Amino acid sequence: MNINTKTCENYGSIPLVISVKANSCTHKSVANEFTLNREQRAAFMIITGHLDGDSRCRTGDNNGQLIMYVPGCGVTKRIQMMRKLAPTGIAAAEIDGMTIHSFLGEQRNSGKARTIKPGDLKLEKEWTLVEYLLIDEISMVGLTLLAKLNRIICAAKHTDPQVPFGCVNVIFFGDYLQYRPVYDVPLHTDFTLPVKNKSNKIATEKQIQQRVARSLILQINCVVKLTQQMRTEDLRYLQLLERLRHGECNYDDYELLLTR
Repeated sequence: MNINTKTCENYGSIPLVISVKANSCTHKSVANEFTLNREQRAAFMIITGHLDGDSRCRTGDNNGQLIMYVPGCGVTKRIQMMRKLAPTGIAAAEIDGMTIHSFLGEQRNSGKARTIKPGDLKLEKEWTLVEYLLIDEISMVGLTLLAKLNRIICAAKHTDPQVPFGCVNVIFFGDYLQYRPVYDVPLHTDFTLPVKNKSNKIATEKQIQQRVARSLILQINCVVKLTQQMRTEDLRYLQLLERLRHGECNYDDYELLLTR
C-alpha cells in the first residue's frame, strides 16, 4: 500500500491509526480471519461501512454522524486517523491508545483543567485529520469527563457547541454494569428522577455540564449489543457471570468460585 506518511506527521501526541481504502470483500475476509460471531460481525460491518461512506450505514440525523454504542461482555476509504481513548491506563494499553485524562492534558483529581483558548494551534493540529473517536470501558467514563472531551473537540473543530462531539464520529465500547467512574457520575444517570435531600439551589456549572454530557449520550443513533460470551464455554460459569453482573449471585455461585 502507498501511504504518504508526511500527511500524518506531527499531528499531536495521541496514538494514531492509519488505514486505507477497503471494499466489502476485504471487510468480510477480516471478519472471517478473526472469527467474529454474528453480533460482532454486525458491529464491524456497520463501522467499516460507515468509514467507506456506505449510505446504508449512515443515519439521517446529524449529517450522517455516527454515535454508536457497542455494549456487551467485547479500515477506511482514504488516509485517516482515529483517536483511541480509555478511562484507565490498563484499558488504554489494551487498545494501544491513551487515557482520556492524558489527552485532556490534566491529571485525575488535580483540579486543574486544560485551558481552552480560541486559536489554540496545538489543539487544532491534534484534531485536524480526526474523524473517528473510539472510547473503551465506557462504564468508567463519567459525565463530567465526557463533557470536557466534548468541549475540547468542538473547540478544535470550530463547530457549533450544539453539534455533538464537533461532528466527529464516536463509538463507545463496554458494559455499563462494570466499575463505576471515580469521583464522577455514570453516563446512564437519569436526571429526571427525584433526588433525595435535593435543595432548591441553582445548579452549579459542573452539574450543568453533566446534563450536557447526558444529552450527548441520548443522541446515540446506533446500538449493536454483544450477548455471546466469548471468554469461556463453561455453561455453569457463564450463568454465574450473568448473575454477578446483576448482583444476584447465590450460595452455589460462591461454592463454585471457591473451586477456581
